[in-house]
Amino acid sequence: MTLTKEHLDYLHENEKKAREFLMKLASIPAPSNQENLRAQACADWLRSLGAEDVKLDSTGNVIYLVGSAEGPLTVFSAHSDVVFQDTDSLPVSVREGKIFCPGIGDDTANVVALLLAAGYLAQRKLVPKKGGLLFVIDAGEEGLGNLRGCRAVLKRFGRHVRRFYSFDLEYKHGINRAVGSRRYRITLRTRGGHSYHDFGTKSAIAAMAEIIAELYRIPLPEGGKTTYNVGMVRGGTSVNTIAEEARFLYEFRSDEERNLEYMEKHFREVLRRHEAEDLEIKVLPLGERPCGHGVDPSAEQRLVNQVRDCVREHCGFTPEFTAGSTDCNMPLSMGIPSVCIGCYEGGGEHTREEYVKIDSLFKGYEIAFDIVLSALEEKEA
Repeated sequence: MTLTKEHLDYLHENEKKAREFLMKLASIPAPSNQENLRAQACADWLRSLGAEDVKLDSTGNVIYLVGSAEGPLTVFSAHSDVVFQDTDSLPVSVREGKIFCPGIGDDTANVVALLLAAGYLAQRKLVPKKGGLLFVIDAGEEGLGNLRGCRAVLKRFGRHVRRFYSFDLEYKHGINRAVGSRRYRITLRTRGGHSYHDFGTKSAIAAMAEIIAELYRIPLPEGGKTTYNVGMVRGGTSVNTIAEEARFLYEFRSDEERNLEYMEKHFREVLRRHEAEDLEIKVLPLGERPCGHGVDPSAEQRLVNQVRDCVREHCGFTPEFTAGSTDCNMPLSMGIPSVCIGCYEGGGEHTREEYVKIDSLFKGYEIAFDIVLSALEEKEA
């Protein structure tokens, strides 16, 4: 939709305030499962914009409902957590027209854009004619957060949700297909011993290396895209000790559910081949993200077309859509049309040199406004 002068005036009036809040919010540490300080800051800022009935649920989500939860619901989400494990303030700096901070783009800039749009509805006391608009700043989207915030929202409201928008990543590309994943911690234990006197005793580290090498030789299934990765290894005591224990983190991903089952089967077969009396292997599931299932293709395409048109109008180019792992995994797995798009341009995602371009932020506010207001103005929310 075309934003009116009133909409643009509101954005211009609040642009400086939003940027200041972005820098403040980005500095607040928010590792997955430890987002409470950042969630509280989001709730407080949304209240300062005029929202009255803002709630923090037991999962750590910030929830703001406009209209009724009993009718058809449109959900707008952005996540509060970042991939960094810092528990002290994160460093924020401004240089060369960019704001630098770990997590500044993924997903802090998108959180601010979404809150700004929600604040506009609150100030103007705008509600949909039917149903509701549900604004969610959710916890646990990254890594081993395992989408816990989104899961909780859909468990509570899912039967009423008719479509779902996730504000994540940049506006250069969108996501409309879910990449599912399964993640495990594998722990190996042996008797161990002295590297000289007990030479020949099985080493947990050597066994781990053999298993990892075999996992990397699993042939990929045909169709879709499937990947695997060992992302962390630990073990041993000293240079002259045969390791009693070693452990590693392993994941596999695919945009096809059948390929996840294929990888699961081969993963278990590798572990079975290494079972022995002098080697204990324990497998702990750490997280599972589902693929999409049962989504109406025409309804999904309408969302994609809407977002493409929106970005084209405000940014002058058409974003590409692809598969990815976002909050959309959950609604897509439930057959709910869902799409993910970002509200900034930047770089360095998931690194400590992550940044957003300052001159991209206003375009991001326009994108968020356009999508939210389009849902508000429909005859059915």
